[in-house]
Formats: sequence, C-alpha cells, structure tokens
Amino acid sequence: MQTKKLYLRINPAKIHFFKSILEGYEGLAMMSTLDGKQGLVSVRYSEEAQRDVLLLLEDLSPLLSKE
Repeated sequence: MQTKKLYLRINPAKIHFFKSILEGYEGLAMMSTLDGKQGLVSVRYSEEAQRDVLLLLEDLSPLLSKE
C-alpha cells in the first residue's frame, strides 16, 4: 500500500477540529501539525482512500479556510 501526503495551510484555530474529524473516520487519514501558529498541517492517507479524503477536504474547506 502506497501512502500519499498533502500539505495544507488551514486556520490555526481549526487544527483541533480538523484532527477530531479525521479521527472520527478511523483509518481514513492521519494528520500531523507542522506549525500550529501558521496552521500548516500534513495529511497522510493511502492511495485507496484518496477519493474519500479529497471529497472530505472539499466539504470541510469553508470551515478550515484561513480567515
């Protein structure tokens, strides 16, 4: 199984929210905070989960965007 990684810049105040959402989808993806002040995170997921991860990110985008 090959792992993919995305780097995202989100609203720093939403990091915990985003991590909690991903944890609710057990095994879908793992998020790591790279720079909490800047809102820089990485999301790792399998190739098989790519479609679901991208759809979830699309749905969450308005909630995670930097304001």
